[in-house]
Amino acid sequence: MLEISNDFLQVRLSAQGAELQSITRKDHQLEYLWSGDPAFWGKKSPILFPIVGGLKNNAYRYNGREYHLGRHGFARDMAFTVTLHTASSINFSLQDNESTLQHYPFPFSLNVRYTVQDATLLVNYEVQNMGDEVMYFSIGAHPAFRVPLVAGTRFEDYALHFNETETAGVWPLSAGGQIATTPLPCLEETRQLPLKKELFYKDALVFKHLASTAIAIRSAQTAHGVEVHFPGFPYMGIWSAKDADFVCIEPWCGIADHVDATGELQEKEGIMPLKPEEIFQKQWSAVFF
Repeated sequence: MLEISNDFLQVRLSAQGAELQSITRKDHQLEYLWSGDPAFWGKKSPILFPIVGGLKNNAYRYNGREYHLGRHGFARDMAFTVTLHTASSINFSLQDNESTLQHYPFPFSLNVRYTVQDATLLVNYEVQNMGDEVMYFSIGAHPAFRVPLVAGTRFEDYALHFNETETAGVWPLSAGGQIATTPLPCLEETRQLPLKKELFYKDALVFKHLASTAIAIRSAQTAHGVEVHFPGFPYMGIWSAKDADFVCIEPWCGIADHVDATGELQEKEGIMPLKPEEIFQKQWSAVFF
């Protein structure tokens, strides 16, 4: 277990998947991250790379060849290398290898840096194309926050608070994890979505191009909560395992295949091209209060 901290936060991480393991406010010793109970969902904050969501038939085609990738890609299951570690910041690095190239034919370098700054955790993604042709990829976050957060409160006492008024539909997911071609009504001129377990009985709530750049988990029953900031991320997933005590706020640069996807990688919605030696950077953050 690796650790970064400051006067406000203590954050623990694992090199396996470069995954967050614990986020605690020092002043009130409140744990914000999901426990990872395998009876519901055994992960806590996986990194989604080089795809987000599921592929149709778990496969795609590139340059006339078929490749297979599981849901959310392989980074979450791989051992990263620690390339920097200070009291308040840590950098994890992952490079292509013989195994990744069998499923994803692009040489790459992925760096994930976590930094604590007052009561905020900053998470930076840096992807570099190490090959000599255009690389196609997606990347996303999947942090799971405890709900209820405070003893004596219930899941239903909490709500999602958007920093802009939203009128937005959700894009349903098929049993195979593919996105429907049309959305269903969800948010109508509102900044709040009350939480209830039934919201997630049919998988994640998937949004496209929200007006908001921040979503908070709050309750009138407590002053404590978390606010996730995600400027520049075009897609958002909100998810919980069935009847579990957590909610994931997932900023995505990428999305699952549509139910009618062609399977061609270059035609995939949300896939991003990266030229040789070019570097992609994106940051999300979370404030704990």
